[in-house]
Amino acid sequence: MQSISRMIRHLLATNYGTKKRFPTTTLKKIEQSIADSEISHNGQIRFIIETSLSPLALYQGLSVKERALEIFALFRVWDTANNNGVLIYLLMADHAFEIIADRNIHEKAGQSYWDEVSQEIGMLLRNNQFEEGVLLGIERITRVLQLHFPESVVTPNELPDQPLII
Repeated sequence: MQSISRMIRHLLATNYGTKKRFPTTTLKKIEQSIADSEISHNGQIRFIIETSLSPLALYQGLSVKERALEIFALFRVWDTANNNGVLIYLLMADHAFEIIADRNIHEKAGQSYWDEVSQEIGMLLRNNQFEEGVLLGIERITRVLQLHFPESVVTPNELPDQPLII
């Protein structure tokens, strides 16, 4: 029964609904927050929103975590010089998100840190505070990247700062 309701949610989800929750002004604030963040450390942050999954992915029972890992690879968040890229992935139809951190920053921060950050973001997202939730996530990711990968030399921007809706 849960898979049928999930299928219906995904079939009814629209980009209009996603853009309503993430208007251009919000996307610009998120982009600026990522750009400002990356000046203060050598890490990379990527924010990607997906409105819904394909019927095939739903039929196969693809979880939000599995899809986030696919997106992490597809958009090459793992392919940073210091293995310290972090993806914030939001799946609108499931009202769910994942933070995927590359191995170098994941090792240094630890799973408990990512769990804590996810809990804080989740509270805001559940209250339909999308902009606030994402900005808080960027702030918390920034803190851990500043701690473990402080900006010591100018490094190229390896991933786009602009949020992506797919």
